[in-house]
Amino acid sequence: MKMFKQSVETEGGITFVRVEGYIDAHTAPELEKLLLDMIAERNYKVVLDFQQMEYISSAGLGVLMGAISTFRENKGDMKLVNLPIKVYKVFDLLGFSKLFEIFDNRQDAIAAFQEA
Repeated sequence: MKMFKQSVETEGGITFVRVEGYIDAHTAPELEKLLLDMIAERNYKVVLDFQQMEYISSAGLGVLMGAISTFRENKGDMKLVNLPIKVYKVFDLLGFSKLFEIFDNRQDAIAAFQEA
């Protein structure tokens, strides 16, 4: 099985999640649990850092789709940063680049939350 790892930190009311490895049918439930836990804890401002992500399947994309509406319904959002080019291409091809705000770095995502 491919590796999947995540680390979480919160700063200034924003939760940052660093995702590493592969998000597929086997590992997507781990990401889903993490996002549902954030929702349960009312952490609605989330930045996902995909710099170390190697692959995301339709199962992983489905998890992101399922969570973003809940974040937005609660005056929050999920922003994505540091997407590797091959992952960005998948997001763009499927139209996810129009649904998610994608930034080159964490600072730009923080600034976008502050402007909202």
